[in-house]
Amino acid sequence: MKLSYTPHTLYFKRPFKIAHGMRTSTPIVIIELEHEGVIGYGEASLPPYLGESHESVFAFLKTASLIIADCINPFDLDSLLNEIDLLAPNNSAAKASIDIALHDLIGKLQNKSCWQLFGAEKKNTPFTTYTLGIDEPDVIKQKIEDGRDYKILKVKLNGENDKAIINTIRSVTDKPIAIDVNQGWQNKEKALLMIEWLANKNVLFVEQALSKNNLEDARWLFERSPLPLYADESIQRFTDIHNIKDCFHGINIKLMKCTGMHEAFKMIKRARELQLKVLIGCMSETSCAISAAAQLSPFTDYADLDGALLIKNNLFDGITFTDGKITLNDSPGIGVTLK
Repeated sequence: MKLSYTPHTLYFKRPFKIAHGMRTSTPIVIIELEHEGVIGYGEASLPPYLGESHESVFAFLKTASLIIADCINPFDLDSLLNEIDLLAPNNSAAKASIDIALHDLIGKLQNKSCWQLFGAEKKNTPFTTYTLGIDEPDVIKQKIEDGRDYKILKVKLNGENDKAIINTIRSVTDKPIAIDVNQGWQNKEKALLMIEWLANKNVLFVEQALSKNNLEDARWLFERSPLPLYADESIQRFTDIHNIKDCFHGINIKLMKCTGMHEAFKMIKRARELQLKVLIGCMSETSCAISAAAQLSPFTDYADLDGALLIKNNLFDGITFTDGKITLNDSPGIGVTLK
């Protein structure tokens, strides 16, 4: 197999505020894996908190390309991805780009969609949430109008004007809400009071209310919360599930955190064994990585896969949404075409 890669930058349709500031662009790397004339596409999205950059991804891919070039059997995913994982710690997005490209390649070589390879039921896809960043009331209302075709809203909060944001939303819509705090609530008692207030606002769950490393307080909150609590920053990879299983009701799996589709599927199966709910999420990504994650969505309870909807330079055509419901296509691999 031959590996090639290209740097890109994603730009948002409008400045997009999150709990800890404002982001206007996100660096990504698009890779191609070629085998016997067939190309598989992969993507590494690099939000700041992952600690990866174009340069670090290029360095990792350069090393990984030696293993990939010697690979005779791309279908032996377990062995190949394990060898790549052991090259260096971290580098999860770089590893995810290889994983996604391999799945896309294998699907194309077998003329099967990845959802078929995983044994998923195409009809069982969930609705994706539609994200509302922290903003002024008029902007929030406009974003709600922009996302009028989507059934569930994802709302960013940070402990500053949370009630005002929720009241603004409730003044124009009664759609179900998923709350994402991004570690923004520092006090467990205040967090509980806020969750109790949210419990009467048609809220589905609260994601990462407290600091990712504060599992003691997370467990305290878990034992008292009237709403389901999901881990995001507190869980990165498969081995983290054991540490957080008694602190949350569910987990947010993202390909860029866990090194790709192969490990994500293992995490889903382990979560089910532990009776944990599963949310499949994303970073700011093109339809390449979004479509890859969507292949696993029939196995999950919720999806937050609107990342490609929020950018203005999407490089791929891929999965679509029907009234907000993830619609998988029958194209081989992850189901994308390069624009």
